[in-house]
Amino acid sequence: MAKTTPAWEVLLIGPLGIGIYFGLRISDLGDLLRVVRVFRALEPSSSSLCGLLWARPLLDLPQLEHNAMNAIVSPPSIPSSNPASPALPRRQFLATTALATSFSIVAPAAVFGAAANSKVTVGLIGAGGRGSWIADYLAKQGGFEILAIADYFQPVAESAGTRFSVAKERLFSGLDAYKLLLAVKPDAVFLETPPYFFPIHAAAAVEAGCHVYMAKPVAVDVPGCLRILEAGRAATRKNQVFQVDFQTRADSWHIEGLKKVHDGMLGKVGLIQSFYHDDGFPDPAQEKTIEPLLHGLTWCNDNALGGAYVVNCDIHAIDVGLWIANELPECAVGYSLRNRLNPVHDSHDTYAITFHFKSGTVWSHYGEHVRNNKSDIGCIAYGQTAFIECHYSGKVFIRGIEEVWEGGETPALYADGMQRNVQTFHRSINEGIHTNPTLDPSVNSTLASLLAREAALRQSRLTWAAFLQDKARLEPDLTGLKV
Repeated sequence: MAKTTPAWEVLLIGPLGIGIYFGLRISDLGDLLRVVRVFRALEPSSSSLCGLLWARPLLDLPQLEHNAMNAIVSPPSIPSSNPASPALPRRQFLATTALATSFSIVAPAAVFGAAANSKVTVGLIGAGGRGSWIADYLAKQGGFEILAIADYFQPVAESAGTRFSVAKERLFSGLDAYKLLLAVKPDAVFLETPPYFFPIHAAAAVEAGCHVYMAKPVAVDVPGCLRILEAGRAATRKNQVFQVDFQTRADSWHIEGLKKVHDGMLGKVGLIQSFYHDDGFPDPAQEKTIEPLLHGLTWCNDNALGGAYVVNCDIHAIDVGLWIANELPECAVGYSLRNRLNPVHDSHDTYAITFHFKSGTVWSHYGEHVRNNKSDIGCIAYGQTAFIECHYSGKVFIRGIEEVWEGGETPALYADGMQRNVQTFHRSINEGIHTNPTLDPSVNSTLASLLAREAALRQSRLTWAAFLQDKARLEPDLTGLKV
């Protein structure tokens, strides 16, 4: 059978932001660039004509299904402090060119996803403390319109609806409220529920054509992480934005400090220490249903709903540790216990974990979530000639034998980071930026936190490779809950 030359769809940007879309059968990158030069030659007086915005293969359904399977079985990629779109393989294209049959002019709004400065309609899934707090910023920010609200608890949905002037017919409650919200067809959804539900809600939202903004951790088990990974990759293929809200990743001091680390200011990093201390959250008494665990971050006390404290909370420090290491751990070993007074649910609250990397770097993480008035979150890395300290809502700085970087701090990082992330989300939607750089680092940080939880529960060495093969799903008991 003769080999078919791959079909590609190409989008060029011309004067005034006009998009020129056409199909192309092509197998050589040089030929594609020659096409760009041809279009430039059509209007030499215009410096804006013509730039290549994107080119991508036109795949048939079996190929898409094959890609989806590969996405699920392949390990996530290593996080980067400066994420970028993946480069095309050098020999991605090889010989013949044949211009295809379609050619069209695309309006700027279609190119960029929405008109400049237009409002993005939002469906809020989870309207409790953090959900309503973010919604308040959305309402004040001006670039969003809250179109629909879903929350398990009807009074919560109604209260938020009143607060943000959402019509009663677009307020939904119960476990399946998210389905009714998606039927309203908002441009984007904000996910602020217990993490167990994130993979379910995110996958449904992407399938419905929505942009997704979600909290961390992205899931409570390996299958959930892989489902988020595939949902995010599907969003990228469909030109949808998929963003995970890590505040430190949006902080200028962390970004600058970590760049200096990766540029070699510390020398080879031998030891990383990360830590997370807080007073934990109320551990409610057992009742006929798990409703008491569905609000107020009480789900941190439950492995299946919240992933456990080390996953739901410590992930902030663990994410920075992974960012510094710039590689995935080979293995972890650790110990943990429940040290809070009168524990009810199964999450441990006190942890000591050691990660080891192929490079030889050793990473020690410890965390405790017990009401003892200790509060601190951060990460320290020790190199051959200097060390860096990174504190959440505190100072980020580097001290060395010869070099010093004074750095700085963002005292209100929790709020400032969220606001920067929301602004990035809005800009990405309006400007048609669908690279989704927060996806892989967020999945990796969740997996590393889950690795820590499982290594501590087993009290044995657990490798990353073996852990990724864990197909067990954590399922909370939803019996008796309102559907």
